[in-house]
Amino acid sequence: MTTGDSLRPCRADAPRYMPIAEHGLIGDLRTAALVGTNGTIDWYCCSRFDAPSVFAAILDADRGGAFELAPDVPARTKQFYFPDTNILITRFFADNGVGEVQDFMPIVDDSREAGRHRLIRRVLCVRGSMPFTARVAPRFDYGRRTHTVSMQQGHTVFDSPDLTMALTSSVPVEIDGRDAVSVFTLDEGKTAVFALDRIGGRVEPRSCPVLEAEELFGATVRYWRAWLSHSRYRGRWREMVHRSALTLKLLTYAPTGAIVAAPTTSLPEQVGGERNWDYRYVWVRDAAFCIYALLRLGFTDEAEAFVRFLSGNIALKESSGGPLQIMYGIDGRSELPEQELRHLEGHLGSAPVRVGNNAVNQLQLDIYGALIDSLYLYDKWGQPLSSEHWDDVGTLVDWVCDNWDQPDEGIWETRGKIQNFLYSQLMCWVAIERAMRIATHRGLPADMPRWAHARDAIYRRIMQRGWSTERKAFVQHEGEDVLDAAVLMMPLAKFISPTDPKWLSTLDVLGEELVSDSLVYRYDPHSSPDGLRGEEGTFSICTFWYVEALTRAGRVDEARLAFEKMLTYANHVGLYAEEIGRTGEQVGNFPQAFTHLALISAAFNLDRALG
Repeated sequence: MTTGDSLRPCRADAPRYMPIAEHGLIGDLRTAALVGTNGTIDWYCCSRFDAPSVFAAILDADRGGAFELAPDVPARTKQFYFPDTNILITRFFADNGVGEVQDFMPIVDDSREAGRHRLIRRVLCVRGSMPFTARVAPRFDYGRRTHTVSMQQGHTVFDSPDLTMALTSSVPVEIDGRDAVSVFTLDEGKTAVFALDRIGGRVEPRSCPVLEAEELFGATVRYWRAWLSHSRYRGRWREMVHRSALTLKLLTYAPTGAIVAAPTTSLPEQVGGERNWDYRYVWVRDAAFCIYALLRLGFTDEAEAFVRFLSGNIALKESSGGPLQIMYGIDGRSELPEQELRHLEGHLGSAPVRVGNNAVNQLQLDIYGALIDSLYLYDKWGQPLSSEHWDDVGTLVDWVCDNWDQPDEGIWETRGKIQNFLYSQLMCWVAIERAMRIATHRGLPADMPRWAHARDAIYRRIMQRGWSTERKAFVQHEGEDVLDAAVLMMPLAKFISPTDPKWLSTLDVLGEELVSDSLVYRYDPHSSPDGLRGEEGTFSICTFWYVEALTRAGRVDEARLAFEKMLTYANHVGLYAEEIGRTGEQVGNFPQAFTHLALISAAFNLDRALG
């Protein structure tokens, strides 16, 4: 998949910010970087997803830092992934030549080399001749730390108090203030290589000759293709499904098995608004849904790694807020204090920029259903749950039986009033129902009478208080008639028949009031205040839920059209942010796991329905 032709303006006239969608993602299963279609890396945290940034120009064009690499002449650009990999290629088409930059991070098993977090940029001139300029301008710790730059044994070393990076290059590099600059020309068939390493401790500076970069390119291709070969998906939209799977894999933190919600922070849900959040953590809900999507495709190792993350890094606690938090650090830490970085202007001036996330302390009951549903599928399609895991499931379900009727902040993490949200109760029902299935299938010990009583009580409560006779629909929470796209999960979770008259009526009402050209708003913030100012776009996961709900209701033609329309909103390399803005632009953190896992599920079920 490639972009349409676009003319890259002279640098003096270049826009300060590339649109969110004008990026691809690379990574090494420990951290990730965004590469713009202009050849600039404007987001990179080293040495892990939630580490302070080295390049953050996407959040502040002046103070954030970037790794620019592009021709010195006006050029049209196209960007695509090397087939079936996470190697990103940006091509430049100028009057006198064609060049390309191949960006990737090698995947290595050796722990010492993994600590290098090598980022490789191969520059090739494939036709004619082309002049290039590279500028490496790190701004450590979100631009808060100063650094020195020096030449040491052929390496350009950027040294800050907390992190040292070394640049090696096959072309000459000069120091320019706090930056490193290289101006060079390549003739047809020639190659230049830049490699940026984290050094320190046991990791020594090491060069990256052109031949070694070529070998690492081949090894990285083989890694990603070997991983993707385990996919069992052979249906329609295979390219999009596999790109989503590759993206979810990129969001995995290999040392623990954690899966981040997104690799970025504070990309705005509305330009100029305050809905800017840090998503570089493990949401129990998002990660559990990711496991569901990957298991669907046949990837069991990721599910096993996530189960190890849960058992090895997260201790169940005795607390009125429940035995689980809604999110954790990628190392399992429970404290994620939120702060605002007031020295950064934010993407397109959208302040504040936040690191950390105060929603960690919210009560969101739905996480128990998402987690236990994924464990049920892992037990079914992966490996049987161990006795220790089953003991933990029993602890979670017993707590849900006692607390399912509490008001909470809900799936959308509202910072307004807590409510008795239907979706939270629905997923509590899922938690108990799936645990009962595991116990029955495996013959495991469980307090079945108690669990069944609570499960049935939740069902009756939803059917009685979650249904609005006035709206003829299931609604967001008890006491009001507000619509919420989260109820689309009701048939998907097998709570209600997808052809039940009450559900079909709900589907029609949602289609009339929350759907715009197949795109779905999660709710109306004016009807249901969420404690935040500003508007938001349509929520992409809700759109894919809508496709799946239509599919299950037998409205396959409508589902297929909605799905095909949604595919047109992907960016040039098949990636999605959290939301779609009013004019079709990607908004919110990017790329977002939630969206890509929902695409996989919707494609899987729609393809099966089409036969």
